[in-house]
Amino acid sequence: MEKIIQVRPRVDDSYLPQHLHPVIKQIYASRQVKDANELDNSAATLHDFKLFKDIDKAVLLLQQALAEQQRVLIVGDFDADGATSTATLMQGLAMFGFNNLDYLVPDRFSLGYGLSPALAAQIVEMKPELVITVDNGISCIDGIAIVKHAGIKVLVTDHHLQGDTLPNADAIVNPNRHDCQFPSKSIAGVGVAFYLLIALRSHLREQGAFEHSPMPNLAELLDIVALGTVADVVALDANNRTLVHQGLARIRSGKTRPGISALIEVANRNAARLSASDFGFSLAPRLNAAGRLDDMSLGIACLLSNDINQARRIASELDSLNHERREIEQGMQVEAQAVLDRLAFKTDAIPDAICLYQADWHQGVIGILAGRLKEKYHRPTIIFAAGDNGEIKGSCRSIEGLHMRDLLERVNTLHPHLISKFGGHAMAAGLSINEQSFPEFKAVFERMVTDTLTDEHKQSILLTDGELPNECFSMEFANLLKNAGPWGQQFPEPVFEHLFEVIQQRIVGEKHLKLVLKHQSGRLVDGIAFGVDVRAWPDTEARYVKAAYQLDINEFRGKFSLQLIIRELQKAT
Repeated sequence: MEKIIQVRPRVDDSYLPQHLHPVIKQIYASRQVKDANELDNSAATLHDFKLFKDIDKAVLLLQQALAEQQRVLIVGDFDADGATSTATLMQGLAMFGFNNLDYLVPDRFSLGYGLSPALAAQIVEMKPELVITVDNGISCIDGIAIVKHAGIKVLVTDHHLQGDTLPNADAIVNPNRHDCQFPSKSIAGVGVAFYLLIALRSHLREQGAFEHSPMPNLAELLDIVALGTVADVVALDANNRTLVHQGLARIRSGKTRPGISALIEVANRNAARLSASDFGFSLAPRLNAAGRLDDMSLGIACLLSNDINQARRIASELDSLNHERREIEQGMQVEAQAVLDRLAFKTDAIPDAICLYQADWHQGVIGILAGRLKEKYHRPTIIFAAGDNGEIKGSCRSIEGLHMRDLLERVNTLHPHLISKFGGHAMAAGLSINEQSFPEFKAVFERMVTDTLTDEHKQSILLTDGELPNECFSMEFANLLKNAGPWGQQFPEPVFEHLFEVIQQRIVGEKHLKLVLKHQSGRLVDGIAFGVDVRAWPDTEARYVKAAYQLDINEFRGKFSLQLIIRELQKAT
C-alpha cells in the first residue's frame, strides 16, 4: 500500500550543543535525544554492569568454573544474535583462561528454539558441569529443569521478555526480568553476553587475578557485539548506539576478526566505510542464512576463525546459502502473493491481519516472508510452515500499535488449547500450534488484531525530516549524516523529501528503479529505489515526482558520488 509521506513535527532543539549543524540538531531532537550525554559514544558512557540482577551470582559461577576448569557448554540460538552471542562467550571466556569450552546450537527444524526438553536430553549426555544459555533461556522452564535435575549448573543470559514463571537456574541475567534495574531494556542477547564478561573481568581484577598476567582486552569483541546488536533489530537506545559505534570504529580502523572481514568481502562492502545498515542488510543476512537453511554452527565457525583463508571459505559457503535462501523466499513470495491476489485485497479493503499457512513453505524463511508482507500491506502478519508431530510453526511480524508477544499471551490466556509454545518481542515473535487448530487460531488472531488496531495504526506513514536546504544537498553533508549515527531501529536514519524533475528512469536487475533526478538547485543526482513493485509504479512517463529519500554516497571503482536511496516515490500532482 502507498505510504503517506509526512514531515516530523518540529521540536525544540535549543538544549543541544550549538556547534552541531542545525539540521542534525533537529534530527537528534526529533528522535528524543534528551541531552548531549546521549551523543557521547565513548565506552565510558556504557551503563554499569552492576545494575543487572543476578550478575554477582553469575560471576561467582564463572569464577568457580575457571578455578576448577569445569566443562562449560554454551547453548546458543540459530539467528545472528544467537551466533554472535555464542562467539562472544567462546572467545571472551577463552581470554580469561577457560580451557574446556564447547557450544551447542539447536537444529531449528527438529528441536526448535532454545533449551527445549529434547535439547536438554542431549546436554545431559554431554555431561558439562556448567551450561550458559545465550539469547535464550528465560522461557525454557522444562528444559532447564531437566538439566538441573541431572546435577548440572545453569546460567541463563537472555534478553527476551519474562513470562509468568522464571526457570530454575542458578543465575538469570536478563534486563527484561521483572526485578532487573538495568536501564537498557532493548539490549540484544550479544550485549548481555558482553556485559557478563565485563562483570567477570571486574571481579577478577578486584581479586588480584591480573597482577602477573595481562587483563583481557574485551574491546576486541566489540565488532561481534555491534554486528549482533544491529542484526537483532533491537532499538538503538544510547547504550546500544555506543556498542555499535565502538564496534564500527574497530572495523573501520582495520581491527576486526578474519570472519567479519571475510563477510565484508563477500558482501562487497568497504570495511573502512562500513555503516550500521551494512550490518543489517549485507552481513547479517549471510550469517542468518546458515541458521535458516542449514546449521548456524557454520556461521559461528566463521566468527571464531582465526585464519583469513578459512574464514573466506566459510563466508563463501554462507554467501551461497544466502543466494539459496533468496531463491526460496522469492518462490514463497510468488505463492503468497497468489494467495493474497485471490483474496482480492483492495487498498481500502486490506484485512486487519494476515495469517497464512502452506505445508511446503520452508521454516527457515517464513520470518523473512512475514516481514515482507507486513511491509507491503502494513498489517500484523503471521506465516506458518509445517513442523513435526502434527504441529505447524509460525513467524510473526507486527506494526506500531500492536505488541505481538503480548497479543499471543492474550490468545494463550483466553484460548489455552490453541498455542503449544510462543515467545518473542513487540515487533517479532514465534509460535507453534497444532495444524488442525489453524482455522480457529486464524479467526481468533484476526479478531484480536481488529479489536486492538485503530484506523490510525493501519495507516502506513513514512516520517521524513522535511526538505533539505539547498546547501546541504552535497557530499559533505552526506558524510556528516553518516558520522552522526549509528542509525537503526527506533533511531532511524534521516529521510528527506523533495519534488524532483525526472530526467531519466529505468528498471535494473528486474526489480530496482534507477533514476536521474534534477534538484531545484539545478544539480543532477542519481537515485535508486530497491525492490520496486513495477506494477505499483506504472507511470514511467512521470515528469515530476515527490520522493522521500536518504542521502547516500555511492562508491564505484574507487570514485564517490552523491546518490539518493529512494524510500517512497509518488507522482507529483
